[in-house]
Amino acid sequence: MNFKKVRTILFAATLSTMCVTQVHAASYKVKSGDSLFKIGTLFKNSVDSLVKSNNLKSTEIYPNQVLKVDSKIYTVQASDSLYLISKKYNVSVDTLKAANSSVGNYIYPGQVLNIPSGHIFNSTSYLNSSQPVVPYSSSDLDLLARLVNAEAQSEPYTAKVGVAAVVINRIHNSNFPSTIKDIIYQKSDKYYQFTPVENGWINKAASEDSKKAAYEALHGSDPTKGAIYYFDDSTTNKWLWSRKIALKSGKMVFTY
Repeated sequence: MNFKKVRTILFAATLSTMCVTQVHAASYKVKSGDSLFKIGTLFKNSVDSLVKSNNLKSTEIYPNQVLKVDSKIYTVQASDSLYLISKKYNVSVDTLKAANSSVGNYIYPGQVLNIPSGHIFNSTSYLNSSQPVVPYSSSDLDLLARLVNAEAQSEPYTAKVGVAAVVINRIHNSNFPSTIKDIIYQKSDKYYQFTPVENGWINKAASEDSKKAAYEALHGSDPTKGAIYYFDDSTTNKWLWSRKIALKSGKMVFTY
């Protein structure tokens, strides 16, 4: 037996095993426009698990923040390219780059990469993702996104998701109507519950961020953890301020 050849084969096998590890805590640097839902979609981590593993007090994150994610990692070899690695792990080059914020078009030997197990979240994936928490149509999604846009256009992304979540939470509350449309167009004492319906801002087209926020809420994301009211922090309404505060994000206050 050629022992030298055997040793070479064993060394190569060991090296191959060392290049990629099993799923464990890897690092991910937050980019502008990210949300825990989008990051979770990329790595197939739940929002709750990301909050817990990073000791977050809310789902609000900020650019350049470093988060722990559960992901395989791979050590780049001399003959590697992004294309070859993406083919090996059956992900697109764009998805691989999205999972590694420090990676441009070039990689180098010894560099450690996160290997995403999910996909990039974008508007084309809206109707092809996880099960919604309430039934909805494309027109419901559009209406909810327009409400988010009108109420929280200049607010943090967390506030946008919070606005949509309040609508969803009302659907689950027996004191309110049971559909998205009926919630948004509900009247109380001849007045609409939501100001954008009254002033017409609800009719303005929604931004991509507002669409994503609406989608996240429809699929279970709720940074307010059950709030059924929200208002601007400049309001003087004592009844609103008397309710238990669930979340403050930007200028928006969410209450139970």
